[in-house]
Amino acid sequence: MEKINWYPGHMKKTRELIRENLKMVDVAVEVIDARIPESSRNPLIGELLGEKLRIVALNKRDLADEKATRAWAEHFREGGDGAARLNSSSGDGVKDLLRMLEEMDQQRQSRNAARRPFRLMIVGVPNVGKSSLINRMSGRKSAQTGDRPGVTKGKQWIRLAGGMQLLDTPGILWPKFEDPQVGRNLAFCGSIKDEIMDIPTLGMELIGYLAEQYPQMLRERYRLEDVDGTPLEVMEAMARKRGCILPGKRIDYERIGRLVLDEFRAGKIGRITLEMRPDTEALPGRCAPDGGDASEER
Repeated sequence: MEKINWYPGHMKKTRELIRENLKMVDVAVEVIDARIPESSRNPLIGELLGEKLRIVALNKRDLADEKATRAWAEHFREGGDGAARLNSSSGDGVKDLLRMLEEMDQQRQSRNAARRPFRLMIVGVPNVGKSSLINRMSGRKSAQTGDRPGVTKGKQWIRLAGGMQLLDTPGILWPKFEDPQVGRNLAFCGSIKDEIMDIPTLGMELIGYLAEQYPQMLRERYRLEDVDGTPLEVMEAMARKRGCILPGKRIDYERIGRLVLDEFRAGKIGRITLEMRPDTEALPGRCAPDGGDASEER
């Protein structure tokens, strides 16, 4: 697949919005996808935030390998950022994030006698669950949500419990992905609009990864005898099992490609992490979920 280069005008406006409002906030909560912790971090956000306090929220933890998510959270803490593991759809881990923010507010107040609301900014690439997280934090439907990237429009100031104020911003991608794999990972997880993607090829590439790293999950989900062939051969076997066949017994590559992407994104294949923390030798498919708990270890 060719390099993905997608940078709509509203992304540029979002970058300017973040820069203009950054001085007004005390901490930035950077929401990332726990399945692709590295690929879903926008390097422009890091440049814009500079030395600003930051909490990395690993969202969609219910879809990712739990041990891998714990390892990534520790990695971010070692780098000096706060870290929280979340499922904003169910609310799992959101109370822990709010407690972290309350502690930061108390520390700020102990250093500064001036009384003003503690302000935070929510940032991240499209479709990582920022709006769902905001709705959970605020206890009401304050932000628009959707399963398509770029649903949130403009900026919104939202009041939270304890007098905290939250600034929401639309998702922001960056102009070009130097590493093609970053673009693929974002596309696998739905952070890039499917309309601009080659769905059959994207689906086949995801199948190739799953066959190599998560073969048992792939065999069980699609009732395959083996996944030892090429990604195309495995894709065709899956298509036959699921009835993705056109007249003349031809494979419907578009349908099977979309099906595997949809089922991966919904967690129907299993809890899958596409990226491991840099210093971890174990492959993602060998990292069995340990169940974990809802609390954020400190």
